[in-house]
Amino acid sequence: MGRIEFDKATGAALARRIRDHLKDEAGVEIDPVDAHRLLDFLAEILGPHYYNQALTDAEVVLKDRVDAIADAIAGLSRPMPR
Repeated sequence: MGRIEFDKATGAALARRIRDHLKDEAGVEIDPVDAHRLLDFLAEILGPHYYNQALTDAEVVLKDRVDAIADAIAGLSRPMPR
């Protein structure tokens, strides 16, 4: 997996949310550049954990679907004549 990067609009929106959160919850004001740096740091440190969990969750869903398909196919089988 490569570095997690956001398109310009998404990065700006996320950085703005970080700034708002820090201001509202901690009374800390940071400039947009620092908010982007914090976003990059969080993406680097936390991103892989969320990414891997998402893959694990997707694998469980896919396995359940494959099992359901296999069961449906097995239900279509016909008894063999003797």
